[in-house]
Amino acid sequence: MIVDARGSYCPGPLMELMKAIKKAPVGEIIEVLSSDASSAKDIPEWVKKAGHELVEVKEEKGYWRIVVRKVK
Repeated sequence: MIVDARGSYCPGPLMELMKAIKKAPVGEIIEVLSSDASSAKDIPEWVKKAGHELVEVKEEKGYWRIVVRKVK
């Protein structure tokens, strides 16, 4: 599942991820695409607190790709 939150600013990308995680089955991989650099810090912090798995945080050209696996 891809959450394209480019053009949205904090806390938009995180809110979009939270909605996607609620709908996703356990084990689902969710990619968040965000042009807001603070997402690269905020989303991993939330993922850790929420008990999910951070797979990757990668800076692409003009945006961040944050990959999360739903664990529970």
